Amino acid sequence: MLASINDNPPILVCADLQVEYLTPGRRHVILDGEAATARCLELLTLWRDNLWPVMHLKRIAQAAWFNPASRLTDWIAATKPRPGEMTFEHPLPSAYSSARFVDYMANIRNVRCVLIGFSLDETILATAVDGFHRSHHYQVVADAVACRQPGAGDAAAYKHAVVNVVANFATIQPSAELIRTSGAVAV
Repeated sequence: MLASINDNPPILVCADLQVEYLTPGRRHVILDGEAATARCLELLTLWRDNLWPVMHLKRIAQAAWFNPASRLTDWIAATKPRPGEMTFEHPLPSAYSSARFVDYMANIRNVRCVLIGFSLDETILATAVDGFHRSHHYQVVADAVACRQPGAGDAAAYKHAVVNVVANFATIQPSAELIRTSGAVAV
C-alpha cells in the first residue's frame, strides 16, 4: 500500500556531519567525504523544504583522537542544525548511547528513520543494530554515507562490505530512489 510521505514522514537522521571527518591527516578522515556531504545536503534540503523532521547526531567521544573541546567536532557549516531540528550528542558509536536519544525514540510511535552521514563503520552501523533490537526501522542511504579509510586494503571494497553488514539490520536504498519516491512511500 502506498501513502504520501507527508502523512507520516520518516525522520532524517544526519549522523556525525562534523569537521573532524573531513580534515586531512586526522585518524578518522573520510576520503570520499565531499561526495557523501553533497548527497547529504541534497537530502537535507528535501527534508527541510517539505518541513519533515530532521535529527542531528554529534559524536562527543572522550578520547585523544576526538577531543570534544576541539573545533574539529563542530558541524560542517552547510549541515549545521537549524532551529527546531533535534540534536543529540552521543559518546559511544551508537546514537543510543545518548539517554536523551533513547527517551525520544521510545516516545514516538511508528519509528521510521532515514540514516545518512559519516562513520558508516561506527555510528551508522551501531545505531542501525541498536535500533533493530528495539524494533525501530532504519533506512540507510548507501550513497549518502561514508566511512574512514581502512588500515589496509581498498576503501570502496571496505565500504561495500560494511554496507552489506548494515543491510542485515536496516533497509539499504540509493538517494536517487528515495528522492524519486519522496511523494509516496510504502507503508
